[in-house]
Amino acid sequence: MRVIKALAALCFIVIGVLFGALNREHVHVDLGIGAVDVRLGLLILVVALIAAFFGGLAVMAGVVWPMRRKLRSGSIGASRNSGPVTGEMPAFKEPPR
Repeated sequence: MRVIKALAALCFIVIGVLFGALNREHVHVDLGIGAVDVRLGLLILVVALIAAFFGGLAVMAGVVWPMRRKLRSGSIGASRNSGPVTGEMPAFKEPPR
């Protein structure tokens, strides 16, 4: 599984490098407090990374932290059995022909 994850990460790195190399034009970005001249590919990659970071923070704030708070207070998991599942799966029957 680690090899597959490493290959997927390597593929994304290669795609990012190719994307940056193919978009070499310089663009002028006005930030309000200053201006920057930067390559288009680098700008798009940096903006995508910033968006992923803030998206992760939004998920943490909206889902993970409230779930952790509920787990600590004991309201989740107290009403259900957390032991192993002992029921058997129903037998698979082939459809009639």
